[in-house]
Amino acid sequence: MNSARPNARWVIGLSLLIALTLVILPLPGPIEPYRPEWAILVILYWSLALPARVGVGVAWTVGLLQDVLQTTALGSHALAFALVAYLTIQLCQRLRNVPIWQQALTVLGLLLLARGLLFITRGLSDNAGVDWRFWLPALTSTLVWPLVFVLLRFVRRRCQVN
Repeated sequence: MNSARPNARWVIGLSLLIALTLVILPLPGPIEPYRPEWAILVILYWSLALPARVGVGVAWTVGLLQDVLQTTALGSHALAFALVAYLTIQLCQRLRNVPIWQQALTVLGLLLLARGLLFITRGLSDNAGVDWRFWLPALTSTLVWPLVFVLLRFVRRRCQVN
């Protein structure tokens, strides 16, 4: 029997929708390269908190939506998100038992892996060079991970999502 409240799917879906909205929200030019990877952070949280509900399929779908929203090569974010979700699910028992700063270091590694995949797919599809600012979202996302973690944990507990 599923003991989750009926709105559990809506809470997860709404958090992913908000994350995708933050991905396309316009920012001033000088701070645009520092935009955190909101969608993948939310995927990371839900894959860590509820691996049976949010897994590779959800990550792939959200990645495809981000590809469409950002007009990038179709499947590039989907591949990166799916791989990160898979690795998060594999590591979830270990990650749950470490302090948040150690989680942030793992998140940094996962985000750098995702950015590396995006770098490869961008190179294969666009033939456009990237500079060092391409890697900045991984660093800023790592810095906001504790905030995302605490906020989504509060929402999950408040709405009794399990």
